[in-house]
Amino acid sequence: MRVRTGATALWVGICAAAVAGALPSAAAAERVPAPAGLRAAVERTVADGFPGAVAYARQGGRETRLAAGLADRASGERARPDQRFRIASNTKSFVSTVLLQLEGEGRLSLDDSVERWLPGVVRGNGNDGSAVTVRELLNHTSGVYDPTEEPEFFAPYLERHAWGYVYTPREVVARAVRHAPYFAPGTGWRYSNTNYLLAGLVIEAVTRHSAPSEIQHRILDPLGLRNTSFPVTDPDIHGPHLHGYDLTGRDVTRFSPSYDWTAGAMISTVDDLARFHRALFGGGLLPPAQQRELLTTVQFPGTVAYGLGVQRGEVACGPGPGTPPVPVWATDGGGPGFTSVALSTADGERQLVLAVNVYDLGADLKGEPPFPRSEGLVQAQSAALCG
Repeated sequence: MRVRTGATALWVGICAAAVAGALPSAAAAERVPAPAGLRAAVERTVADGFPGAVAYARQGGRETRLAAGLADRASGERARPDQRFRIASNTKSFVSTVLLQLEGEGRLSLDDSVERWLPGVVRGNGNDGSAVTVRELLNHTSGVYDPTEEPEFFAPYLERHAWGYVYTPREVVARAVRHAPYFAPGTGWRYSNTNYLLAGLVIEAVTRHSAPSEIQHRILDPLGLRNTSFPVTDPDIHGPHLHGYDLTGRDVTRFSPSYDWTAGAMISTVDDLARFHRALFGGGLLPPAQQRELLTTVQFPGTVAYGLGVQRGEVACGPGPGTPPVPVWATDGGGPGFTSVALSTADGERQLVLAVNVYDLGADLKGEPPFPRSEGLVQAQSAALCG
């Protein structure tokens, strides 16, 4: 899932077009003291109600890692930057990258219809897979309904506490097409996890391999992302990890990722997400034509500027009009127990990956803020990304 409340609640703003430049390799980075104000910002998130927070920041060739608070409230284990967490909708950029790679290999076109690859899957109640393209799935202009916005969808977990309950991707898609689309394809923008479940099914139809395995051998293995994984039904996080909580303090770390699959099931660390961002926005994963497609955004009134699994925005750098904001590319994620954001400046010089361990799914489904309000979340961005 993604943070729906407030539309990208960990960062704010829409900016003019920006082009990502090359980023230096992690191997060349030098560890230095944290940028001024970043440690205080991370610690403020804990003071404001998050049990723990972890962060990675890079400025040019200098990188720092920070943690504050607790990874586990029950045991008192401290948060550490190397700990894993569910990255939720940050997963979507991995999925779009695989499809763009497949296009670069000539195995599909993003302008192919969904019907071509998934015949009969998007049909009925006004849904027409022949009118929806793969590109419209990736930039959320398909109009396909999202059943994960319904409280009853999560009843097995939140009401019956069956934390290991499994939804299959096709079951979620079938629930989606029982509803009319939000709008005709290409005529509007609305975030829908169903889009990326369909995108994952397209990957499988094209490659004849599972979507998680394609992500593994195309992205995780080449980049050495050893602390990143893609569980399909396993409700546990293995290895060193943060525990995730709802707003009542209930530990919701154990939660089946099956419903989210290619829309948000992955687990990672701040370092691995930062390395992926360097490769993605630095042009290391895609041919030039597909890189341009990744960063081509759509924007309708009142919506974010959304590319293919990535967003374009800006970070405010000062209270006055004389301090210009910094253009950034971003991915984010919010799902049971965890909220995270990964930001890279458009010139490739600075990065921030920040994760905190509260996300209340029940509150989100009611349209309420799913995590504590904290200025530290915004202050961390300014401290890490502004000159």
